Amino acid sequence: MAAPATTRTGHLINGKTSYGDENDVIEVLNPANEQVIGTVPVGTQADVDAAVAAARAAFPAWADTSAEERAAVVRRISEGITARRDEIARQISAEVGVPITFATKVQATLPAATSAGVADLIASGEFRFTEEIGNSLIVREPIGVVGAITPWNYPLHQIMAKLAPALATGCTVVLKPSEVAPLNTGILAEIIAEAGVPDGVVNIVHGTGPVVGAAIAEHPDVDMVSFTGSTRAGRAVSAAASETIKRVALELGGKSANVILDDLDEAGLTKAVKLGVANAFINGGQSCNAWTRMLVPASRHDEAVELAIAAAAKYVPADPADSATRLGPMVNEQQRDRVVGFIRAGAEAGATLAYGGPEKPDDLDEGFYVRPTVFAGVTEDMPIAQEEIFGPVLSVMPYDDTDDAVRIANNSLYGLAGAVFSDSDERALEVAKRLRTGQVDINGGAFNPLAPFGGYKQSGNGREFGAYGIEEFLEVKSIQR
Repeated sequence: MAAPATTRTGHLINGKTSYGDENDVIEVLNPANEQVIGTVPVGTQADVDAAVAAARAAFPAWADTSAEERAAVVRRISEGITARRDEIARQISAEVGVPITFATKVQATLPAATSAGVADLIASGEFRFTEEIGNSLIVREPIGVVGAITPWNYPLHQIMAKLAPALATGCTVVLKPSEVAPLNTGILAEIIAEAGVPDGVVNIVHGTGPVVGAAIAEHPDVDMVSFTGSTRAGRAVSAAASETIKRVALELGGKSANVILDDLDEAGLTKAVKLGVANAFINGGQSCNAWTRMLVPASRHDEAVELAIAAAAKYVPADPADSATRLGPMVNEQQRDRVVGFIRAGAEAGATLAYGGPEKPDDLDEGFYVRPTVFAGVTEDMPIAQEEIFGPVLSVMPYDDTDDAVRIANNSLYGLAGAVFSDSDERALEVAKRLRTGQVDINGGAFNPLAPFGGYKQSGNGREFGAYGIEEFLEVKSIQR
């Protein structure tokens, strides 16, 4: 059988595409069948130097462009993403392994929505670059050259969360996408060119974190690093960037709690558990803000577990190219093995394996698949209750009363997201205010692309999306007169 066609995606430096040494490439696999679907060049320090030089040279003219014109460019990028939504969805589904339906509705749609939101805030004048405080004129100015280092789990979404506000504020960018899912940037590069972004304003360098990522973080001509990824990698980026005292924005890991309060009737509990399982398993569980801890009243623990089992049973691992699939493979072999290792560790620690398990799913000989898994009777000292697993693994945890639930929810190194379900919105809100986390959904509240997204504690610092995300890329100057 002939080998599948592959995509060759190159660097974008100063408006030109380059592929480096054709014998030194990173292969990109389709996690559903383990076949090579494309390659990117292995970036070097020299590639980063060239990209940073191009961004530095392009910065003065781009910063002097009017805010309205920059917003118009961001809007054209958003429109370009929308126009190629289905193509982008197919590409990301093939790279990451997420089901095509989810890839279309979220992976290829959300980047356009958040970008359009940035453009709207700038174009409408709602976001103000200047203000008067007494006898002072306060001016917000672009920070300069931004190094953007992005992950594989939501590849284009995370790129645009940085690229849209950086461009809108007048910054130039050197982007290192994840080497695990980099092929979608080939489409983005075409959209950027069609949107009229000047050469050098956006540069893309492929490669590994220890080489390209470190070179960007350390570079003296990079004014800011915006990083999304693991907490471990975030520490490394922060350390590298500290030598030049540049600004660092970090969106890192999470171990979010879904607090289900004791006032729900049977229908309310069913809804809370169903939505909780869906969020825990979203994107194959490969989401930093997934609600991976389900906190339930001890008196209703067994009832909640049965509901969770019924909900989890609907997430059958299958081919992500099938529109009916709700759970695809893990992104690669390393991630699959990590998730399986945590499932085994959960059972060894004494948690009850209520559904799923470490065994390979039936009838799936190829691909990096795992079984959706539910643990019951999980205690807060267990590894599965404390460490980010990044897979479809849910821990159901009993609590005694509301104070105990809040204590358990806050007993984490992380503080990225969470949820509260109650028969009373007011009671849910009061509990939400007590959670030490950057975002909380109450009773299934919808995602807001204009609201700030980011974490407390070791989930990072800084915020993305909307006006708060725009502010991250600006310096503030005070002029007295």
